Amino acid sequence: MKNPVLTIVVPCYNEEEVLPETIVQLSRFLNELMEEGLVAEKSKILFIDDGSSDDTWKIIYKKSLNEEVVRGLKLSRNVGHQNALLAGLFSAKNASDCVISIDADLQDDITVIREFILKYREGYEIVYGVRRKRESDTLFKRITAQGFYKLMKKMGVNLVYNHADFRLMSKRALEELIHFNEVNMFLRGIVPLIGFKSTSVYYDRKERLAGETKYPLKKMLAFSFEGITSFSVTPIRLVMVIGVLSFFISLLFGAYFFSLKIWGNTETGWTSLITSIWLIGGLQLIAIGLVGEYIGKIYKESKRRPKYIVEIDTFNLPMPRHLMNDGGNKNELHSTNFRNLSETN
Repeated sequence: MKNPVLTIVVPCYNEEEVLPETIVQLSRFLNELMEEGLVAEKSKILFIDDGSSDDTWKIIYKKSLNEEVVRGLKLSRNVGHQNALLAGLFSAKNASDCVISIDADLQDDITVIREFILKYREGYEIVYGVRRKRESDTLFKRITAQGFYKLMKKMGVNLVYNHADFRLMSKRALEELIHFNEVNMFLRGIVPLIGFKSTSVYYDRKERLAGETKYPLKKMLAFSFEGITSFSVTPIRLVMVIGVLSFFISLLFGAYFFSLKIWGNTETGWTSLITSIWLIGGLQLIAIGLVGEYIGKIYKESKRRPKYIVEIDTFNLPMPRHLMNDGGNKNELHSTNFRNLSETN
């Protein structure tokens, strides 16, 4: 088997604090893989700037001028981690035999990439990086994360337990991934649907080198809810079940109070009435909100808007070096005839 061309895809959003060290470590490791004869000399690292407001793109671009293995992709605005990751995967697909995605904070162990490549050379088309344990997480994060995976499994969603977005995908797997056209992309659930030969490699996650996490509690909850509603109609069925139960319970209470009236033991009261009104009203609002969430997803899908738009691409179309000098002239950059790409749904 000839040495595969590997592209390491790294989504970045406001990562100026950690990015220089990330580039150094990944570049050094990729060169080691080349020297060992595990990957081809044409292998690259593709950093995707997801509309960062700091110097993330400036760092990526300057390194791409000096480092042969470093390339960059600048999106026109922030589109979120999943869409930024898709932009990198699809951009690297045609020039690569396999692609590995990893976060910029280097909490995922980059040495595991060697095992990824060995598994790929054995014939596996998808290799998942799976955490051995979650001892470094807070108790709250550990409970909520593990609860999320268990909940998704009970809803019939085939997730790889304790796997995030650290994975290897072959070119053939990526060509099939393109056929998933939905706007609400939840890659952890979609990739297992491809169904090609896959395996897992286990590793211990590290502490973040620098900067702050881009997934605080609010974003984690939103991401989890996005995954649940994108892959399962169980929540909406659960609301229907609650409604049916409430109906039968109300019949039982109605029969009970009717019997009290017959026996003359009723007392006029406000508490029971207002409690039932608030209970039923709350259930109705929850049901309407949940139905609205699914309708909103249908609305987004129907518009068929692009998931992302590429402003600058140094992976497929290298930029002239004279255009960037200490940050470069933004107007000159925008007036240059770069290729603007968009992946439609």
